[in-house]
Amino acid sequence: QVQLVDSGGGLVQPGGSLRLSCTASGLTSNYHAIAWYRQAPGKEREGISCVRLSDGSAYLAASVKGRFTISRDNTNMVALQMNSLKPEDTAVYYCAVKDGVVLTTNPSQYDYWGQGTQVTVSS
Repeated sequence: QVQLVDSGGGLVQPGGSLRLSCTASGLTSNYHAIAWYRQAPGKEREGISCVRLSDGSAYLAASVKGRFTISRDNTNMVALQMNSLKPEDTAVYYCAVKDGVVLTTNPSQYDYWGQGTQVTVSS
């Protein structure tokens, strides 16, 4: 049974940083990709980043490129480092895992989801 646990959210001032973690268990290979999504109140879910577990190749959406980075280690833990945070980054952040190595943030491709972690950027 595949399970994802995402954590690391919290309250931070504008310009601050947070590091989110997503730990995947139950994966039997690294033939997967893990993505981060966020959803703010009243807005659609947005796919912001994904990483290929096999080689670390990654994608970042334009809305976060230059401020966020995504990385993975060899224990199926994926981190989303968020710097220069803005109030508009406030949302619930979710990680998700898919089979295969194609990098995409199409949510229909992802099979398992974490429970979400709240990020609030406010002074």
